[in-house]
Amino acid sequence: QVQLVESGGGLVQAGGSLRLSCTASGRQYTFDAMGWYRQAPGKQRELVATVTGGGTTDYTDSVKGRFTISRDNAKNTVNLQMNNLKPEDTAVYYCNGKWRSLLGYLYDYWGQGTQVTVSS
Repeated sequence: QVQLVESGGGLVQAGGSLRLSCTASGRQYTFDAMGWYRQAPGKQRELVATVTGGGTTDYTDSVKGRFTISRDNAKNTVNLQMNNLKPEDTAVYYCNGKWRSLLGYLYDYWGQGTQVTVSS
């Protein structure tokens, strides 16, 4: 099995920055894509940003220009640099890895989540 372990959450004032990191440990998988999702209280989990093994990135509109996702394939890590944070970015952030089996099935792996709180 593989475990995704996040770090880097915390409390920051509006306009500040945080950097989230996620490392895959255990069985070595090559993930098709890695990314970050978030879930605010009372809301559904939503995609924040993803990056493929080839480096193609995608962001939800609300974070474009403020967040940057990066990936180190050799270390099986994914990072999320968050700048100009806003109170509406407050949520639990989850690392995600999508692994495709030899038969073509896609499996999701999740970290335990890390809290990001942005005060106004």
